[in-house]
Amino acid sequence: MEILALAILEPFPGKEDELVEMLRELYEMLFRKGYSRDTLYRDPKRSGTLVHLRHWTSMQSRDEAQQDPEVHKYWLRLPELCKLTAVHEELELVVKF
Repeated sequence: MEILALAILEPFPGKEDELVEMLRELYEMLFRKGYSRDTLYRDPKRSGTLVHLRHWTSMQSRDEAQQDPEVHKYWLRLPELCKLTAVHEELELVVKF
């Protein structure tokens, strides 16, 4: 059963391109390892705000990713590139059409 996570990121001045490229690499690696599929959106109404959605493939894959040193390399870079203004680790589905 997939787990949906959401984060709001605000890149530091001059760091957006570097952040997007780093996230692209991270997303590719997470997908290749079967941990998740990820999507990054830009909020056109809030300049400098990125919305990240992650669909963990399972609770087990999320736990494995959290222990993976290769994943940690990327997560450790985030504070250098952006401010995380909101993080929702696990969202429950309420209604789906």
